[in-house]
Amino acid sequence: QVQVVESGGGLVQAGGSLRLSCAASGRTFSNNYAMGWFRQAPGKEREFVAAINWSGSRTYYADSVKGRFAISRGNAKNTVYLQMNTLKPEDTAVYYCAADSRAIATMNPIDYDYWGQGTQVTVSS
Repeated sequence: QVQVVESGGGLVQAGGSLRLSCAASGRTFSNNYAMGWFRQAPGKEREFVAAINWSGSRTYYADSVKGRFAISRGNAKNTVYLQMNTLKPEDTAVYYCAADSRAIATMNPIDYDYWGQGTQVTVSS
């Protein structure tokens, strides 16, 4: 089993920044896992935000966050970060971290095996 825990959410004014962290652990977790961030706003479906492959050499972003958000992996490889800059009110959502046992990152939530509980991000106008 793999546990995924997010942290770093909060309330920020429009134009501000937040950094989300995610740590994965467990007997079956491998540093070969790809990791991704998704978000879900009230009344909307869960949507892809960003993903990173196992080595950190490839990253993918939703068009809505490209140029503002950056995903990265920690040195320990079981941690992943989402640096969010120039935040907008429409970025308000619960942000979820997910782990994919395959090494290649994808944008499809169905491909991810393990999910965190989510962390709330609220951007005020």
